[in-house]
Amino acid sequence: MESTYLHGIRVLDLTSMIVGPACTMRLVSYGATVTKIESADGDLIRTLGGPSPSGRHSGTYLHLNRGKRSVCLDLKHPKSKAIMERLLDASDVVVTNMRPDALARLGLDAESVRARRPDIVHCTLTGFGPGGPYRGRPAYDSVVQGASGIAGLFAERDEAPSYVPLMMADHVVGEIAAGAILAALCRRLQSGQGSAIEVPMFETMAAMVLQEHLGPETFVPALDEVGDRRILSAHNRPMRTANGWISVTANTDAQARGMLKAIGRDDLLDDPRFATASARFRNIDDWFSIRTEALATETTEKWLQTLNSFDVPCMPCHSLKSLLDDPHLSAVQLIEPVVKHTSEGFIRNLRSTVLQDARPLPTDHLAEAGAVGRDTEAVLRELSFSAEEILDLLACSAAATEVR
Repeated sequence: MESTYLHGIRVLDLTSMIVGPACTMRLVSYGATVTKIESADGDLIRTLGGPSPSGRHSGTYLHLNRGKRSVCLDLKHPKSKAIMERLLDASDVVVTNMRPDALARLGLDAESVRARRPDIVHCTLTGFGPGGPYRGRPAYDSVVQGASGIAGLFAERDEAPSYVPLMMADHVVGEIAAGAILAALCRRLQSGQGSAIEVPMFETMAAMVLQEHLGPETFVPALDEVGDRRILSAHNRPMRTANGWISVTANTDAQARGMLKAIGRDDLLDDPRFATASARFRNIDDWFSIRTEALATETTEKWLQTLNSFDVPCMPCHSLKSLLDDPHLSAVQLIEPVVKHTSEGFIRNLRSTVLQDARPLPTDHLAEAGAVGRDTEAVLRELSFSAEEILDLLACSAAATEVR
């Protein structure tokens, strides 16, 4: 445990669903002690994240909340205020994705918390940042994918908008927030000052889209219409082989020449349309269609062997099922050995993909994600509540233990 990066850092986790838990999961994987506050109903992703043997803890919940301590509190109960004050006093970081007005009513907004603890790092993940007309609106991943233009990118190619079938906005924003928290902790180490951080999902994902697609409209006057034609081309997709699908990219001139040799099109090696990256950009549909036609003639396995021999980046286009059987992922043991969960039977966990000294970060400090309020009594004792006080807090339902 002491070898982990954030050993000794204590995080108060007031998040739910995906975006917040993804952020705090990154912190707990680095060794922070994360205490997750849940109501008696529990984080909605416990059930919304899919089925489980007990019906209580979805696989998504287990993956995003492993290693966190669960404390069940009714934050609207007057007696929970004393618990929260002690938790704040004992914490280095607070992370929340509650809506701003709800935070303010509970006295858990950045201004209120930092008035009590000026050195704390307070991070709020919101749907929409301050100053704009959308402030305070609820937001989920699909809403943000639509608003930020991600879904609309598909309409450029397929004539209809579509969501990426992954909670991409949640995961990206959660990871960015974790990085911002780490930067704030470095600042505190140097100056002793805390920080009030906000990471709005809409602006963050809109910026991510525009970094790639503002393109020609970066310049004034604009050089062309907004959008990277290379990425938006209808041909820019996995390509069918004789027995499946393959993903291939040839960006450099050397890779492009290797690609042409691999598919037997030496006659195009001196074709000015494909001689340089800028020429291929201008003729992107022709470039992609030539590859697509050629790859349909042989099996995926044959093309992987041939393309690799010419040092052209390529991989099989996995399905969710085949991904689990990928030989590289098996060799590096991304999926850890099966373990017994208290309520869910045997489960599979994912190891950290971050390597330290060529080895994955340790996971032995990551306890299983379990019942709502599993750690309530232990944390209350740690906060110096007496046995009588704990009984009173449980009796009046300000706190609860092992709810579900």
